[in-house]
Amino acid sequence: MKRLTTAEKILRAAHTLFDREGVDAVTMRRVAELVGITPMAIYRHFPNREALLKRISDDGFQSVADSWQEHAGRGDIIKRLHATQMLYLDYALAHPHLFDHAFSVRRDDARRFPEDFRARRSPTLNVVADTLAEGMREGVLRKDDPWDVAMTFWAHTHGLIALYRAGRFSYDEEKFRAFYRASIGRLLDGIRA
Repeated sequence: MKRLTTAEKILRAAHTLFDREGVDAVTMRRVAELVGITPMAIYRHFPNREALLKRISDDGFQSVADSWQEHAGRGDIIKRLHATQMLYLDYALAHPHLFDHAFSVRRDDARRFPEDFRARRSPTLNVVADTLAEGMREGVLRKDDPWDVAMTFWAHTHGLIALYRAGRFSYDEEKFRAFYRASIGRLLDGIRA
């Protein structure tokens, strides 16, 4: 088994705190305690708390993108698009603090639509836009701007998750998942060729 570097141990500890208790729990002191180093030692690897939090968010985006990428390029386009959004829901419900920080808190370093996305700076939305573009080229989906449709698609699913997380649904998780799945189906029906 590979031995972790100090930076990897710091990231793992910070991620654990973030995942369990939220962004406020990620203090240099608490991370250092978990790793068994002094708080000042963290600064050799991360210049400040914001850099550490950004890395956690970036790693989260990459994790989602990697799982989506597994579905890219093979099989039915509609099923692939549906699968990406179900994986998105799984991630959001399994890691609610990371989800909230990544998508619901204003951050100066957050990607902006359209320029950052069209420049392919989003590892997650790249997968969706590429799949949409493929579906449009193959005549499965109506011709449109794949980036605009990708943002519309993401806003729809994200909005549902945010509303559920805010207690705006009376459904338990199983019923919400069924509603969410059906809602994605309705959205996909609307963009079919």
